[in-house]
Amino acid sequence: QVQLVESGGGLVEAGGSLTLSCEVSGRTFSSSPMAWFRQAPGKEREFVAGINWNDGTTGYANSVKGRFTVSRNNAESPVYLQMDSLKPEDTAVYYCAAKGEYSGGYHTSVSEYDFWGQGTQVTVSS
Repeated sequence: QVQLVESGGGLVEAGGSLTLSCEVSGRTFSSSPMAWFRQAPGKEREFVAGINWNDGTTGYANSVKGRFTVSRNNAESPVYLQMDSLKPEDTAVYYCAAKGEYSGGYHTSVSEYDFWGQGTQVTVSS
């Protein structure tokens, strides 16, 4: 059974940093895109960052570019999201996602991902 488990969320002041982790079990997503999404209250789930270990692709939403970094040490390691210079508008539940089949690059649409974690809350105070 495939499981994605996020951790590392919490409360931080504006300008601070957090690192989220996504632990994967049940299979290896070495040739499939993985991504971080977030959902704020009353808003739709939105793409934050994507990574594909197989081809080395990474990408970011414009709203987080230059502040967030997605990484993975190897094909079986967790996926990390380093978040710096946090803003109150970054407050949301952050979700890890993985695509079930092989695909190059990464995708920004929720519908492209087959497996999801339960989410971790990130709250940035002003």
